[in-house]
Amino acid sequence: MRGWSTLALGVVLAALVGFYYFLDPKREPGGGTEQKEKPFGAVTAADIEEIRVKTGSDTARAQKADGKWQLVEPEKAPADDSELNAMTTSLATLEVNRVVDATAADVKPYGLDPPRVEVAFHVKGQKDEKRLAIGEKTPTGGDLYAQVPGQKRVFLVASYLDTTFNKTPFALRDKSILKIERDKVDALELVSGPTTVQLAKKGSDWTLVKPIMARAEYSAVEAAVERLSSAQMVGLTTADAGKDLAKYGLDKPTATMAVTSGSSRAELLLGKTENAVVFAKDASRPMVFTVAPTIKDDVIKKLSDFRRKDLFDGRSFTVTHAEFKRGADTIVLDKSKTKDEKTKEEKDVWKNAAGKDVDTMKVDDVLNKVTGLRAMSFEDKPDASLKNPALVVTFKFADNKTETVTFGRAGANVFASRADEPGAAKLDAAGLDDAMKALDAVK
Repeated sequence: MRGWSTLALGVVLAALVGFYYFLDPKREPGGGTEQKEKPFGAVTAADIEEIRVKTGSDTARAQKADGKWQLVEPEKAPADDSELNAMTTSLATLEVNRVVDATAADVKPYGLDPPRVEVAFHVKGQKDEKRLAIGEKTPTGGDLYAQVPGQKRVFLVASYLDTTFNKTPFALRDKSILKIERDKVDALELVSGPTTVQLAKKGSDWTLVKPIMARAEYSAVEAAVERLSSAQMVGLTTADAGKDLAKYGLDKPTATMAVTSGSSRAELLLGKTENAVVFAKDASRPMVFTVAPTIKDDVIKKLSDFRRKDLFDGRSFTVTHAEFKRGADTIVLDKSKTKDEKTKEEKDVWKNAAGKDVDTMKVDDVLNKVTGLRAMSFEDKPDASLKNPALVVTFKFADNKTETVTFGRAGANVFASRADEPGAAKLDAAGLDDAMKALDAVK
């Protein structure tokens, strides 16, 4: 009985499906949802060469030339390509979700008289501009009321488009505060009050050159450069603001940040703070704008933050020669290559000064622990304990570079120094203790 019921239901279902396709002969079996109407027809984003956006009393107009957007109204300025490209893409792919009123006599209830946002655009090769009026969101918030001016019907478009089209002139301009060739940056100068920090890049390494000569922490310097290169304006003052720099505290800047790329120099001046923003100025441009107050602390850090914390530049696996001096005792280790008798493959072997093999795993352990030592902080002057060192380590690396670090103990404190850097680094005593134990195991 149950089998007959199932069969009957199957027959009814098949009949309903057949009836549906009979009523809708244009629908292909297995096809997806019905394609939605595009109010502007076959428009491609690449062919849109001018956009005008009106929001309230503000109007912005941008034109594209050689693939780049330029703001031409209310003033000439570089435009934000990402914002305008998002607009052109949205206009080219715009779809009518549903027509709510085909012959609307009064569009005010939809927020379309006047429209909350109006977008007009020119397509290459076409004389007349196309326009889109955008009103309020629907009660559910899922759609926006919209209309093509000159047509009576009101239709719905996706509500997320409000963030794409509802843009002020400031939102459409390029808000970069400095023009920096990121991959060519080779120097950074930071001035705050009486302190000036200068850093220079050679190859892939950064070096402190003022107020001291020392190795620099690559990640810290790169983070400062990245922050400057990606920083954006928060707001813009009046066009003639640059004539009265004292008003914004820019006649005597609180800080300056300069980035050099070859012969090109980009410099940011910071003025006074007001209403949770900082007045700022690109030294090469007259306008005054505002930036987030965090930019100063993000870029201008303490000198110690820019110093390299690793005591050795080389890594443990590139060490070819090692000397460890502890008082009157010296341990010398040299690495060479030999062929494994069974596999015939080359492998590393370590020998001591007497030419005897040393356990490779034990050597690797001490090398890892010593090259892994890092400074916690820095002292301006070398500690007295370094005159009677607890350990002196000299490594020669595969690139023939040699580095020597001297370690001293003063009570519970451990210090380290390099001949090519001023002052001393303060370390975690436990780290040196572990390295000493590993060294004892090599004997």
